[in-house]
Parts: sequence; structure tokens; C-alpha cells
Amino acid sequence: MKITFYGAAETTTGSMHLVEANGKRILLECGLFQGHRKEAFEKNRNIPVDPRTIDAVILSHAHIDHSGNLPQLVRQGFRGRVYARASTVELCDVMLRDSCFLQMRDLEYVNKKRRRDGKRLFEPLYEESDVDSLMKLFVPVHMHSPTEIGPGIVLEFFNAGHILGSALVQLDIRSDGGKNHRLLFSGDLGQQGQPILRHCEYPAGADILIVESTYADKYHPSADDVEMRLEKHLKYIDRHNSRLLIPAFSVGRTQQIIYYLNRIAEKGRLPRDVKVYIDSPLSRKATEIYARHREVYNDEARAMIAAGKDPLSLPGLVFVGTPQESMALNEAPGPMIIIAASGMCEGGRVLHHLKHCAQDEDNIILIVGFQAENTLGRRIVERRETLKIFGEEVPLKAQVDVINALSAHADRSGLKKWISEVKDNVRYAFAVHGEPERVSAMAELLRDLGVPSAVAPAPGETYRID
Repeated sequence: MKITFYGAAETTTGSMHLVEANGKRILLECGLFQGHRKEAFEKNRNIPVDPRTIDAVILSHAHIDHSGNLPQLVRQGFRGRVYARASTVELCDVMLRDSCFLQMRDLEYVNKKRRRDGKRLFEPLYEESDVDSLMKLFVPVHMHSPTEIGPGIVLEFFNAGHILGSALVQLDIRSDGGKNHRLLFSGDLGQQGQPILRHCEYPAGADILIVESTYADKYHPSADDVEMRLEKHLKYIDRHNSRLLIPAFSVGRTQQIIYYLNRIAEKGRLPRDVKVYIDSPLSRKATEIYARHREVYNDEARAMIAAGKDPLSLPGLVFVGTPQESMALNEAPGPMIIIAASGMCEGGRVLHHLKHCAQDEDNIILIVGFQAENTLGRRIVERRETLKIFGEEVPLKAQVDVINALSAHADRSGLKKWISEVKDNVRYAFAVHGEPERVSAMAELLRDLGVPSAVAPAPGETYRID
């Protein structure tokens, strides 16, 4: 048995790990790499394995850094099956089409400049027809339902508590030579106490562990802090007739923010004049999918529904439709909240709002999620003096705040608790999905918890499992 770590090794994006066992080649994830435009474009186009040789893909959840390169895998010849939870399949259908649209739009902008400079034009990574082909390959798998995906290879999903449909991936591998293995892959592990969704599970018996490290060296503040800080910002923009701009992932983070604003409104603390806009067609579709899958809600969200309250609704909430309506928000008077994709500010409607909002010191840009290196979101967190948006240098005068308590990733304490519960039989452990200092911290944490063989694999590194 072999495992090769191609993506999300010493970085947080482009998740892709190849498991070879019993004559089968199985990809765990096939995500998009995000970062510098040119570097990302080249990395995403050059898939490091021949897609025609892949027998199956297992997808832990629908976020683009885990699923976003699946259509190109199909475009380059993959014809196997993609295993995921049913809600993940639904989310992928809308998220990958949105990703395709954004890529095509960005490509138009890039090719316009390349055409003017007499350079060769870039081709798209994939087109919507590739998404159509991909969707036919999905196999929905229920949680706690062992499913044979190859000779002697059984897949079982457990709840990861990260976003809707997120799963821990367990593979039981029985070899003819009598050596059996149980591999447990965390995908992205949810933070305890998240709104709406149930917390993660603790499957036992794995001897091989692949675990994410996004916040392996960080502790999140208490979630109790979220409402207080949101209320503070709401009062400020109400007094100043200004804007609170929240770049947020369409899946997971947007629904969390709606939930917290709902609680503030229930307590009568949402200022009457503050309008709330969700400026992302994908966010609207994703929220509808969340509403259809209440079977995964936690006790608090279920209690709200039983009391006749919708945790994903809000008085006066407006989902913005057309691009024209989106642009019109920049001329509309405040106070207002605008929640817009994308979460790392690398594309989508949020860019127009950032260009408009960043130049006014009365506006607030609220960052509510992890921002990878070399993204516009990271430069905002670092409070750079200027931001490059649509090729222009825009002064950053707006206030910037960061709320890490909304993170859907477990912090060091959450990761430590989860590992402590699942580690008893672990002989091989691999720290992935983190920047270099984070995977190093995770490997050290694993060793401190009694897994002496823990390592942080480098990109492209292969490990043989006896």
C-alpha cells in the first residue's frame, strides 16, 4: 500500500492525496490550488497523476479547495466514480458551476490583456459541459453505511462537523497477503460549538491517520464573542450610515452569519435601519440546500425550528440577484451589511464591494475565515496600505476586523481532543492541509500524544505502508 501527497501538503489549498492499494488507485479529494494567479493556473492545469489511471475519488466535502479540480480530472480522461455524501453532491452541482463561471470571467479579463500584448491566449481549466459529465459520476453514500468501492476496500463516512455534508473518510483495506489497514482521513474537521450543524464523530480503530492542520498552533476565541462583536459593528455602521462588508464562503460561513444575525434580531438588537444583503447567487442556492437537509442540524437549531423559527432566515434579509442589482448597492445609502463571496476575496462580487468600501474610513471590512497566503484576503488581514483590485491600487482606509471564532476548522484544542479519541491504534500519521509552521506543529502534537511516526509530508512525497 502506498500514499502520495500531491496537494494540501505544506499548504492549505489544492487538497489531493493518492492511495494505492489492492491494485486500485484512489484519490482523496481533487481540489483547486489558490494563490498567485499565474502559479495557481499552472498548478491546477497540470494534474500530477494521469486521470485515466484513477479508479475512484472520495470527496470529504464540497469546498472548492477540496472539490474544485474534479471537472478538469474528467476533462482529462477520468471515468471512475466519485463517492460523497448526498448533500455534498448537491452542493458540488452548484459550487462547481459557479467556479466554472468565475474562471471563465477571469479568463476573459486575462486574455483581453494577452491578446493586446500579442501573447498566446489561455484556455479554460474546464467548462460547464465538464461539470455535467462529472455529476453523472457521483455516487451518494449515506453516513455509517459501509460501501465496497474496490476489491477488499470498504468506505465508510462519519460526521466531520465542518460544513453541510462534510465527512470523515474511513477506508478498511484487506490485502491478500493478510495485512489489513484502516485509514482515517479527517478532511476538514469542524470546530466544537458551531451553530446549525452537529459536531464531529470519533471513529476508532484506524492504524493510518491523515489529519488537517489549518489551526494546529492556534486557539480560537469563544463563540460567545461573536454576537457581541457583531452587535458592536452594527451599532457603529448605524451611527455612521456606513457599511459592514463581510467576505464569506458561500457554503458554511454565510449560513453561520445569518444564524448569528437571526439571534441578534430575536433579541431586538438589530438596528431597524440596517439592511442586510447577501450578494451571491451561490449563497442563495447553498442556503436553500442547507434548508433541505435539516436532518444534520444540532439540538439548538432543531429547537429553533420546533419553536417556529427558521435559523436561516432574517427579517428584511435580501438575496441580491443580478449583477446590476449588485453594482447598485455601491450607490445605495447606508447603513447596510453586505455578505459577499468569495471568502478569500480572490474573485466574485466581493471585489467590486471591496474597491468601493476600502476607501472610506467609516466602513468596516470583517474577515470571518482563514485567508491563505498570497490571497487578497490575507493582504487585508495584514492591513496593507493599498490593495490591488482589478489591476488598480486601492488605498485601504476602512477599518479591518477579524473574527476567528467563526472558523469552521477545529483549533489546536479541538484537534487535540479529536486525535486523543481516535489515536489508540495509529501507527502512521500524516499532517496535511496547513502552512509549513502549522503542519510542523501538528506533527509535533501527534508525537506528543503518542504517535512517534507522525510526519508532515512534502508535496509529491510517497510513503509505503507495511
